[in-house]
Amino acid sequence: MNAFRLDHTLKVRVPIILFVVLVSAVATFYVSRSERDGIGYAPVQPIAFSHRLHAGTMRIDCQYCHTAVTMSPHANVPAVSVCMNCHTVARKTAPEIVKLTKYYDDGVALPWKRIHKLPDYAYFNHSVHVNKGIGCVKCHGTVENLDVVMQVNQFTMAACLDCHRNAPERLADVPGIRRGPENCWACHR
Repeated sequence: MNAFRLDHTLKVRVPIILFVVLVSAVATFYVSRSERDGIGYAPVQPIAFSHRLHAGTMRIDCQYCHTAVTMSPHANVPAVSVCMNCHTVARKTAPEIVKLTKYYDDGVALPWKRIHKLPDYAYFNHSVHVNKGIGCVKCHGTVENLDVVMQVNQFTMAACLDCHRNAPERLADVPGIRRGPENCWACHR
């Protein structure tokens, strides 16, 4: 009788346990998607900054603020002094500009939260891409339409390789563009 009860218990519990594990795994996979590929990641920033206003309505070029993008592997986060080039006179009493001015007056860097990030083991050089004529929008999306910037594309190995392999088709608007390198050491250093 005990063997029957044990066998019956296993036949009932094992499928239930497997079902719960499977549902948990699938839910975890979908819930953690933004952590894995970053799409939709839009952290709350210390200053509410609208790219829609600055890059869109006012048509300020990305490189006015992200000055190092043509000469550095990294697209720098702008210093507060860059913001103050305009905001020492423009909208000085707006609440967000008052906060910005406090950072400037105190000589403290704004603690922006990084949105677009590659893993530490992957190397990406902004200047190489920008100097070949590949616009910011190709990876970062149309930030000029966003009040709150978020990651809109995957920054995964598969996404990069797809672009490198299909560059002439994907980047048909970029004159003279060729396929990008596919060798491991181009990105893994």
